[in-house]
Amino acid sequence: MRKRTDKSKIEAISERGFVMEWKQLLCTERIRRVRSNPGGSDLRTEFEKDYHRIIGSASFRRLQDKTQVFPLDKSDFIRTRLTHSLEVASFAKSLGQNISQKILKEIKAPGFAPENQNDVCDILECAGLLHDIGNPPFGHFGETVIRDWFRNNMGRFCFKGKPLTEYLTPQMLNDFYHFEGNTQALRLVTKLHYLIDEHGMNLTMGLLGTIIKYPGSSLQIDKNSGDIHTKKMGYYFAETDVFEEIQKTLGTNGRRHPLAFVLEAADDIAYKTADMEDAFKKGCITYERLLEELRKGGEGEPEDGEYFALISLLEHKYEQAKERGMSNPAMNAVQNWMVVVQGRLISFATENFAKHYDEIMAGKYTKELLFGGYGERVAYVLGDIAFRYAFISEPIYKLEIAAESMMHFLLERFVGAAILYDTGEYMTEVQQKLIALISDNYMAIYNIYSKGKSEEEKLYLRLLLVTDSICGMTDSYAKRLYQELSGIL
Repeated sequence: MRKRTDKSKIEAISERGFVMEWKQLLCTERIRRVRSNPGGSDLRTEFEKDYHRIIGSASFRRLQDKTQVFPLDKSDFIRTRLTHSLEVASFAKSLGQNISQKILKEIKAPGFAPENQNDVCDILECAGLLHDIGNPPFGHFGETVIRDWFRNNMGRFCFKGKPLTEYLTPQMLNDFYHFEGNTQALRLVTKLHYLIDEHGMNLTMGLLGTIIKYPGSSLQIDKNSGDIHTKKMGYYFAETDVFEEIQKTLGTNGRRHPLAFVLEAADDIAYKTADMEDAFKKGCITYERLLEELRKGGEGEPEDGEYFALISLLEHKYEQAKERGMSNPAMNAVQNWMVVVQGRLISFATENFAKHYDEIMAGKYTKELLFGGYGERVAYVLGDIAFRYAFISEPIYKLEIAAESMMHFLLERFVGAAILYDTGEYMTEVQQKLIALISDNYMAIYNIYSKGKSEEEKLYLRLLLVTDSICGMTDSYAKRLYQELSGIL
C-alpha cells in the first residue's frame, strides 16, 4: 500500500499537462454572486446551504414518484428515485470520509487541509441527492424512449419547409439523440429551478462540477474509446456557457472533477445492490437460484479469494437466520448480506481512488473506481443477475410498453405545438392549450434565454422546453396527463 504521493511524480505529470488543485475544486462561488455577511446569524457553510436548497425544492420531492426499476409499483418496500438518491448520498458521504482520510494520512497530498474533509463530504452528500434529479418518468427506460423518439421523428417534423434534421445544427440534434437524465440535472439546477432568477438553485461551483459525470458535449461521445470521459455527454448546447464557466472556475480544464468519480462509485454501489434486493423482494429470483448465479459468476476467480468469501458469508447468514427462527430467513440473509457487500465495495472504491490519485488529479484516469479486482466482479455479477431476473421480466415488459405509449403520445403532441410557438405561425386552439400546460417557470426560462437568438437556436430551445416539461413530470402525473389528453377518464 502506498504511504504517500511521490512529489516528483506529481511534478512530472504537471510538466506534461496539469494537476487539479483542491482549493479550486472545492470552490464556494456561485454563478450568481451572493454577498456574504460575516456578522450574520447564518452559521452554515456554503455547501450546507446547498443541501437545504436541494431538499427544500419541488424537483427533489418529485423523485418520490419516479421509477427506480419497477414503473408505477405500489409497494412500500420497492425503491423510488428518492430513496435511491438518499442511499447514494449516504454512500457518497461515507466514501468522502474514507478518501479524505487516505489523502490526509497516507497520500499526504499538498493543498488538501483537514478542514477540506467536511467540504468533500458535504459536496458528495449534496451530489448524491442531485444525481438523478433530471431524470424523466419511468426510470432509465424513459430516457431510452425520449432518445429513440427523437431519432425516429426529427426528420418527420418540419419548420419553415425544412425537416428539423436539416434545420438544426449537428450538436443540437445530438443533444436529443443522446438525451441524458444526468445532463438534464445540470440544466435543471442551473436554470429551470426558477425561484429568484434564471440561475436556478444557484449552487456552488464545487457541487456543480461534481455532478457533471461526463465533461463533454454530445458531439464528443465515443462509447468505444474506453475513456469514461467520453461515454456520454455532460451538458447540452444550451448550457455551454455554464459548463465553460464551471470548468474555468474549478480549473478542471475539460477533465472530470475528482469527486465525480466518487459520486459515480456511490451510485453504482447503491443501484447494483439495491436492484438485486428489490428483485429478490419482488420474488423475481429465489435464494437458491441467487447462490447458483453468484457461483457461476465467479468463474475465473480464486476459490479462496474475496469473491467466494462473500458467497460463503451469504450462506452463513442464511443459516444464522434459520437458527434464529426468522419467518423469512432467505430475505433476512440477503438484506444483511447486501449491507456487507456495500461496505466491501466502499472499501474497494476507496483503495482504488488512493491507488490512482495522481492520475485522477491530472485528469488522466479513464476508468471507474470499481474497475479491476473482485470489486468489479461483484458489481458486474449483481447487476447482471438483476438485469436478467428483474429488468427483462414479464411485469416490467408490460409496464414499459405502457410507459412508451404514454411518452410517445406526450412527445408527439407537445413537440408539434412547440415547433410553432413563438413564431407567428398559425397554431390550433389545442396546440395553444398544450403550450399553456407547460410550467410557468420553464416558459420564463425560455423567454429569457431565447431573447436575441437565431431562429434555429430558438427552435432548439422550444424542443428543450418539451423535454424540460416531460422530465419535470412524475410517473403518476405523466400517466394522468396522458389519460386526460387522450380522453381516457
